[in-house]
Amino acid sequence: MNIKISNGMKNFKKISGGFMMIEVLVSASIIAVSILAVMSVAQKSILVSSQALHTSQAASLLEEGAEAVRILRDNEWSNISSLSVATDYYPVFSAGTWSLSPTSSTVGIFTRTVTIANVNRDAGTSDIAPAGIDDPGTKLVTVTVSWVEREKIISKSLSFYILDIFSS
Repeated sequence: MNIKISNGMKNFKKISGGFMMIEVLVSASIIAVSILAVMSVAQKSILVSSQALHTSQAASLLEEGAEAVRILRDNEWSNISSLSVATDYYPVFSAGTWSLSPTSSTVGIFTRTVTIANVNRDAGTSDIAPAGIDDPGTKLVTVTVSWVEREKIISKSLSFYILDIFSS
């Protein structure tokens, strides 16, 4: 009878040892999957944070580009009216003043462009219209900031009208 009990205990110990090994493997798998999930969430949050930072920087560069155009207009309307329509210009701050250069330039990872378009006005109402009489005292300005994010080109634009407010 003692032999059966000890044989039973040996069998129990063998089965118990097998279950313990399975428990260790399952636990290790759960821990590995949990660590991978945490790393994936961390990586995604870094990506989203980076995109938010770039979008915020782009918004600031858009506003700065618009202000540069307004400063050029305030210095002299010909700074704006003499520009070629539908040509990309690049704002440059040099020697304490802004200028628009046809030569491409970047600010960090960002490329900022300014384009000028003529504006037409309705002959009867003087409202801005797609067709009508050209208004040389009004221009449509579009400032665009673009950058590469994860092998995709992202662009943000700001369009506004600018007027020759100093001529009578």
